[in-house]
Amino acid sequence: MENIFDNFSGNLTLQRAGLRFGDKGTQSSRTIMFTELEELFRVIPTESERFDYTSAITEENILGKQTVSNRRLTNQRLGELYGLDRKLPIFRVFRLLWDLDPEGRPLLALLCALARDPLLRFTAPSILNLLPGAELIRTNFLEALSQSIGPRMNPRTLDQVARNSGSSWTQSGHLAGRVRKIRQKLNPTVGPAVFALWLGSIEGLAGEQLLQCRWSKVLDKTGLEMIELTLQAKQRGLIHALIGGGVVKIDVSRLDSFKGV
Repeated sequence: MENIFDNFSGNLTLQRAGLRFGDKGTQSSRTIMFTELEELFRVIPTESERFDYTSAITEENILGKQTVSNRRLTNQRLGELYGLDRKLPIFRVFRLLWDLDPEGRPLLALLCALARDPLLRFTAPSILNLLPGAELIRTNFLEALSQSIGPRMNPRTLDQVARNSGSSWTQSGHLAGRVRKIRQKLNPTVGPAVFALWLGSIEGLAGEQLLQCRWSKVLDKTGLEMIELTLQAKQRGLIHALIGGGVVKIDVSRLDSFKGV
């Protein structure tokens, strides 16, 4: 089973960009929390600071949590998954693309969570290697997780990771169904494609490598299929790109200063 996150380890550049590494992750207690994230971003303006998100969740209780402890935990978990901090490049780019591409929001959330949740990355091979229409078999999923994570996680926690991550991949559109999880073929929009290119670029990839990077594969796209989305992003002024005649040049640097067209 191919694991696109093999040999994916942290370095100072990736950590400064806002990616997270290690053995722990949010999927042991929560999903990618797309509904909460959508409500949070609906209320909190793009230029807000980390304090504003914390205040809205814990003090104003805009997410409608019943207890103070649940509000604080929700703030912590959303921060783990998405950063919620404009000081982090990954969050600035994520929030920009979120605002520009409403249709792409579920996949944008999944990509950001993958970049920041090591446990969610462990689940990726079981989902991405399924053919469209195939069912995610729970016993196989648990076995694959156990082999990836190792003995450090007890069966109860492992089961919780499987449940939460199954829901996360359903929220992103990779799976469908409440009980039987069936793999779906994605049809990503420009926003997630651009985010995938950006994530690949901070790994140090360039040109054709970006079209075939691990993040593009999360979108069920081959290198050739990514070209059309890349050119659409160029037309919208999100990136610079030169593709043709055997030349592939992609520059995503303007994303972090994009003001709209």
